[in-house]
Amino acid sequence: MHIPRPSSASFDQWRELARSDPAMFEACRREAIAEAIRTAPPQRRERLERLQWRIDRERERHPDPMAACARLSRMMWESVHGPGGLVAHLRQLEACWLGQPRQRMPRARVVEFPSRRNSSNAGL
Repeated sequence: MHIPRPSSASFDQWRELARSDPAMFEACRREAIAEAIRTAPPQRRERLERLQWRIDRERERHPDPMAACARLSRMMWESVHGPGGLVAHLRQLEACWLGQPRQRMPRARVVEFPSRRNSSNAGL
């Protein structure tokens, strides 16, 4: 079976390829991931590459597919519920919106621009 382009393959095509030709499936899987990273916004690429590196290492450490899947699932849940995870960030934002900051939000120095009404700044 041939998959014309990894990003356009259907689930059934992927499943059939994995069953009939595991080596080709793996090559296509890697290409699909590389394509997704290549086409991501530039500011996200490095983080995606690092995340994929971590995923690949976990898959190597757990050659049993179910064990690898369980570990990757735990990693995802940790990124949601763990320290510095999505839930913590949402709670921090919620607290700031409610005016009851549990932690101090990072502060920025505000630079004041001269007023246009001030005649002494007319040359600016």
